[in-house]
Amino acid sequence: MELEDYLRIFRAHWLVITFITLLAAAASFAWTETQPKVYTSSGSAIVTTGGSTSLGDALVGDNYAKSRVLSYVDIAESRKVAAIAAEEMGYEGNADSLVSRVSVTNPTDTATLSVTATGSSPEEAQELAEAWITGMAQVVEEIETVDGSETVVSLETLDSASLPGSPSSPNTKLNLALGLLVGLALGVAYALVRATLDKRLKVPRDVEREFDLAVVGAIPLDTAFSKQGWNVEDLGQVTAEAVRELRTNLAFMDVDNPPRVVVVTSSLPGDGKSTTAILLAQAVAETGRNVVLIDADLRRPTVATRLGLVEGAGLTQVLVGEVTASDVLQVSGHSGHLWIMAAGTIPPNPSELLGSEAMHSLLYSFPEDALVLIDTPPLIPVTDAAILTARTDGALVVARSGKTTTDILDRSLGNLDRVKGRALGVILDGVNRKGPEAKLYGYGHEYTSRASKAPQSAPSAPTPAEATDKKGAK
Repeated sequence: MELEDYLRIFRAHWLVITFITLLAAAASFAWTETQPKVYTSSGSAIVTTGGSTSLGDALVGDNYAKSRVLSYVDIAESRKVAAIAAEEMGYEGNADSLVSRVSVTNPTDTATLSVTATGSSPEEAQELAEAWITGMAQVVEEIETVDGSETVVSLETLDSASLPGSPSSPNTKLNLALGLLVGLALGVAYALVRATLDKRLKVPRDVEREFDLAVVGAIPLDTAFSKQGWNVEDLGQVTAEAVRELRTNLAFMDVDNPPRVVVVTSSLPGDGKSTTAILLAQAVAETGRNVVLIDADLRRPTVATRLGLVEGAGLTQVLVGEVTASDVLQVSGHSGHLWIMAAGTIPPNPSELLGSEAMHSLLYSFPEDALVLIDTPPLIPVTDAAILTARTDGALVVARSGKTTTDILDRSLGNLDRVKGRALGVILDGVNRKGPEAKLYGYGHEYTSRASKAPQSAPSAPTPAEATDKKGAK
């Protein structure tokens, strides 16, 4: 993955990352508030060797004090000092428990002892620190006194214990900062794991990165389309332009040998193959080219119903020889260049009919300048689409953004490879117009004309069958 991929992941999951970060910070703050407050008081004592009458005596005394203070550190944290401090404070608990609340250190190259004591209140911490210094002084005096003689070394208070103004623990700011960092790390980890495990195809780059196959069209989601009708003019400008871009890509797919008979299929039901086939057929017909859309989904036909056409007779009747193609072709739309062949009666053997020689002859019986689009069942549940693809110029595989996964699409393309069918490309439909990459594909922009003109009806065109008869007459 490149840096751009990471940024795309973070943009796609920024809400979750923010939520987890704030949740961790809130949890850290709540935990901090439930912890008991601890106050810290500090004081210090200094080791002295009495008065000095000369400079030499002072230097000797200072060196002696520094040498003795090192041993006083261990003495200062002893149980004996704790017992004296407990008695001084009037502490009724176990004196040994006070040892863990006191820390004594000796700053480098000094004869002082720094005492730090903790307590549940400022007064308690201050009292413990003062009592501890008193206890250390008494123990040092006992140690340094030999046979009742005067002590040479003594421990005296240097700084009295301070009264803390705020608790030293818990540290709210530190804990909150740690909570934010931990939450951010968890949010980023979640986004990366989610992106790694998420195999759904959402944008064209996802398809092109996983498969050696071009995305010939990316149609954004248009919720108003099915509510208003099933015509390309009912689409919003962004979606309509995406369909026209698909039309252009199909026209220039192979300049020397352009596909003329094309299967439109998908991996699973609900991916939008029939809708895409209708939109593509209407978009091509807008250019003045004759288009024949055949509903070859002999299991769940929907094209005629969506376009409001007659459903009684269609492809099935043509294949069994009951009628001719010109008898069941129905003109659709205002262009005059789009003909629809409904599925007709649902037969008991769809695969056999679609793979028959009669089907192959029908597909290539239309004029060479006409584009034949075939709406077929999905690739994974049945073999109809694969059979037709092997006998045509190729298939456009429709994938649903946010639904179709790489595994599903790979299985669909594998079904085409096994019958030596040609996949012309992938059409990704239902792409989110408000996603982090919407503007990258132009979905976040519109380019409308300043003055709209009323659409003019296109002149009527002969049916493909009539066009064939005219060429034969010539």
